[in-house]
Amino acid sequence: TLLSKQVIRQSRNNKKMEIKSSAILCLALFVVFSSASAFDIVKTLEKQSDLSNFVTYLKETKLGEQINSRSTITVLAVSNGGISSLAGKSSDVVKKILSAHVVLDYYDEKKLTKLAKSNKVSTLTTLFQSSGQAQNQQGFINVGMVNEGELAFGSAVKGGNLNVKLVKSIVSQPFNLSVLQVSNVIEIPDISASSPAGSPKASPSDAPSPSTKSSKSKAPSPSKDDVSSPPVSGDAPTSDASSTTPAPAPSAASRVEMAVGAGVIMALASLLLA
Repeated sequence: TLLSKQVIRQSRNNKKMEIKSSAILCLALFVVFSSASAFDIVKTLEKQSDLSNFVTYLKETKLGEQINSRSTITVLAVSNGGISSLAGKSSDVVKKILSAHVVLDYYDEKKLTKLAKSNKVSTLTTLFQSSGQAQNQQGFINVGMVNEGELAFGSAVKGGNLNVKLVKSIVSQPFNLSVLQVSNVIEIPDISASSPAGSPKASPSDAPSPSTKSSKSKAPSPSKDDVSSPPVSGDAPTSDASSTTPAPAPSAASRVEMAVGAGVIMALASLLLA
C-alpha cells in the first residue's frame, strides 16, 4: 500500500542519516587523534633556554625532522653544560650520537621507573639502530636504577656504564612524545669509526672539547637489517645488575593508529554508501 511504501522510505532515510552521523563522528575522531599525535620537537624545546645547543644540533643535523616523522618517540635531551662534549665533532658524528638519545617508544618517568624496578637493567632501541649504521650494540641503550633509586642510562655496548642520570621530565604527551632531560651525553664507544673523514663540524663549538682516546680496533660491518631486536643478554653496567632484559615493544600508540585508520575507512565507506 502507499502508507507502507512511505514507512519503508522513511526508514531508509533514517538509516542513511544515522550512517552519515557515524561517518562525521569517525572523521572528527580522526582529526582529534591526528592533531594530538602531531608535534614539532624543535618548537617544543625552543622555549627551553638551557637546551639551546641541543636544539641547534637537532636543526643542523636534520635529526629534528626525523623525530617529527615518528608518531611515538622519547627524546633524551642534554643541557648546554652537559652537551659540551660534542663540541668540535663533525656533524655526522653528532647526529649519530644524538640519534642514540632518541628511543623508539614512549617512556615517561613513571614508565621507566616501573621498568627499572621490575628489571635490573633493560635495553631500549634507539633511532641510531634504525639508521643501519650502528655496529654491535651501538643502536641500543640500557636503563636501570643506581645509587638510591636514581634512573640512569648508558650504552648497551659491552663495558658501557649507567652513568647518565635522569634530571627531570620536560614534555609528556602520552603516547606520542616524551622529552626527558639527562645529565650528560651518553658515550657510544667507537661511534665515529664509520664516519667519513672531512665531515663538517657542528656549530655549537664554544665549549671546550674533552680529550678522548680514539679506539684503534676495527668494528665489524653494520647489519643490513633496518632495525634489529635488542640484545637479549649483555654485561650489566652496574655492579648489582646481573641481567639485561629487553624493554617491551611499542604497543599503545600503534593500537591507537590502527583504530584511527579503521575509523577513517569506515567513515569513507559510509559516505560512499549514503
